[in-house]
Amino acid sequence: MALHITDDAAADELLTDNPLALLVGMLLDQQIAMETAFTGPLKIEQRTGSMDAAALASYDPDALASVFKETPAVHRFPGSMAARVQSLCQTLVDDWGGDAAALWTEGDPDGATVLKRLKALPGFGEQKAKIFLALLGKQYGFTGAGWREASAPYGEDGSFRSVADIVSPESLTRVREFKRAAKAAAKG
Repeated sequence: MALHITDDAAADELLTDNPLALLVGMLLDQQIAMETAFTGPLKIEQRTGSMDAAALASYDPDALASVFKETPAVHRFPGSMAARVQSLCQTLVDDWGGDAAALWTEGDPDGATVLKRLKALPGFGEQKAKIFLALLGKQYGFTGAGWREASAPYGEDGSFRSVADIVSPESLTRVREFKRAAKAAAKG
């Protein structure tokens, strides 16, 4: 399994190999382009020397905010997103021994259980948790019972709704088209 979300080989390799990086990328995926969000973990790792929950949780908050502000910025809201990443990492340390993958591996959970665990994380509401669950199921090898139903509609086979469906430049284009159409429909 290899993810192809960002069109940056090093960023995609980190997302593939490091569950925390993937989780942080999903956390950053708001109010910026998906590729920018999911290249954020590589920028953080390169600038701090780590993509480890305990290391990031204990990082000096002002220094981490500065890391997020370096050009190119990790996020358009560097201060608040640095705090969110740090809060996420602290929750992972406190509740999951610092192991992001434990969210979807510990106790052989089903899809509904993983969704509940994701929604308990700082910065993960219903929609973000469902999209991440769909990403786990579609591209990251998660096979827990009922994951498609728990992640609906994002888990739908053959859809192009979210980052869970991006496997190539063509699929990225289709996801963007879907999002544009959804925004236009919402504006009515």
